[in-house]
Amino acid sequence: MRSRAIAGTAVAAGAAVTAYAAVVERNWLALRRHDVAVLPDGAPPMRILHISDTHLTPGRHRLLSWLRSLDALEPDLVVNTGDSIAHPHAVQPFLDALGPLLDRPGVFVYGSNDLYSPRPKNPARYLWRTSSSDYRRHVPDLPWEQLGEGMEAAGWLNANNRRGRMKIGDREIEVGGVHDAHLRRDRYAQIAGPADPSADLRLGVMHSPEPAVMDRFVADGYDLLLAGHTHGGQICLPWVGTLVTNCGIDRKRARGLHHHPAEADAGRQAWLHVSAGLGTSPTAPVRLCCRPEATLLTLVPRIS
Repeated sequence: MRSRAIAGTAVAAGAAVTAYAAVVERNWLALRRHDVAVLPDGAPPMRILHISDTHLTPGRHRLLSWLRSLDALEPDLVVNTGDSIAHPHAVQPFLDALGPLLDRPGVFVYGSNDLYSPRPKNPARYLWRTSSSDYRRHVPDLPWEQLGEGMEAAGWLNANNRRGRMKIGDREIEVGGVHDAHLRRDRYAQIAGPADPSADLRLGVMHSPEPAVMDRFVADGYDLLLAGHTHGGQICLPWVGTLVTNCGIDRKRARGLHHHPAEADAGRQAWLHVSAGLGTSPTAPVRLCCRPEATLLTLVPRIS
């Protein structure tokens, strides 16, 4: 009887945790804020809104409303690091939710889920491998081109294996970006070369924070790298933290603001911000100890 009671308690506790992760935390949206000392001496502050991994499907009205409200932060630049959609009918609702944010300067790259619809999988397999081999379909089945056209029509910079220049107020921003390395669509050679040292900010944008790609951004002189993809681990444990990253980055840097390379004596470093993202895969709609998030980065002058 004692064994049955223990088993019953364990089942009830597991059901309660699952319900919390699926119903409460998955919809408990958070705005993170960080100051980043990356601008030239004397430069005025600059606000970057970093959004990622919305994985939008029909019916996410709370998420859409919250995303639209972020325009009240008055960011100077919006950066979307991919996996915006997860359903063929999600493009227009996503663009509508961006709403007034599309009137601001913006940059975007794609993630794997902008191209390929999700398929059921065993979430436990992330403990021993990444999902990079899951995308063996040769023809994308989601309207990624329509998604990109909508953002480009608003004036946002398409940074998928491209470099570009933006002027925000009196500040010159050089942007380099790559397509999703998780899909092996990154082509850094197409943007390789030293970033302009005269720019006020040199910004590297990617979906998956793969160390080999980030090393090349740092070597070319980029100051700030933005990425998503990891979901911050999505399911984390108290006192343990992130269990998996689904890419090459270490678990300690699966979300938040860090440096790359991580080692203090590694020579030149860039700031790195990895977003834990706003959504989940439709096949694993839970979050635990890892709330969905967007981040407002306030860039300030470097510390002398």
